[in-house]
Amino acid sequence: MQPASQLPSSPVNLWPDDADHLLKAADMPRLTFYPAAEPTGAAVIVLPGGGYWCLADHEGEPVARWLSSLGIHGIVLNYRHRPDYAHPHPLNDAQRAIRQVRHYAGQWGIDAARIGILGFSAGGHLAATASTLFEPANPQAADPLDRPGSRPDLSILLYPVITLEKHPTHGGSRQALLGNAPAADLLRRMCPEEQVTAQTPPAFLFHTLADDGVPMENSLLYAAALRQAKVAFELHIYERGNHGVGLAAEDAQLHTWPLLCGNWLKLRGFARA
Repeated sequence: MQPASQLPSSPVNLWPDDADHLLKAADMPRLTFYPAAEPTGAAVIVLPGGGYWCLADHEGEPVARWLSSLGIHGIVLNYRHRPDYAHPHPLNDAQRAIRQVRHYAGQWGIDAARIGILGFSAGGHLAATASTLFEPANPQAADPLDRPGSRPDLSILLYPVITLEKHPTHGGSRQALLGNAPAADLLRRMCPEEQVTAQTPPAFLFHTLADDGVPMENSLLYAAALRQAKVAFELHIYERGNHGVGLAAEDAQLHTWPLLCGNWLKLRGFARA
């Protein structure tokens, strides 16, 4: 068991107050912390869905509190999105969040080698992108927070948008992130299933066959790419269930996905045994 948490008790800004990529101060991305009562030292950054247009409340705080019940520090990232922000701002925020948590890991009672990322729907796309387009450590970076690497140690992808160039994509997320006519090379780069390598972190995926918002083929594409690269993963496809169910606490079948994920997190050394 790790020492008692020293996590911040109030939200922490992701960028300096005078960051020139912010249109206004109210848009500042922030990390909000939900410490585990009996921490293992692991932390998971939570990215709510919302089609890159908003952030779904039920995919934020409740999920972080569920993680904390497993002994994992839950950290919700309020990342930038439309109408004012498109690519690369969401990815910049996700990468910065991982680096910031890793930079302060010792101070916050977190194991720098056990920092995961979790995303729903478009947040799942962002989590998968952060898992495939990560950057190595840069000890010479001018900003100390930019020195750690941005690779998460695992990812949890929940009814995720994955591909942006094939039929099963979610058109609204693609348009919000990249606009109406993205260049072909950018489009391919932002398809996580095309960017998987042997260095991509292990993943847990959950989807439903009945999802008519983001087809379950998205999860299959990512799982197939992980399999090809010999990266460990666990994939669960349920027959029934709508898109956007979150923790699905009221659903007799779907409420089991957090139990399965919790077991997987134990296997990966994140959750309490």
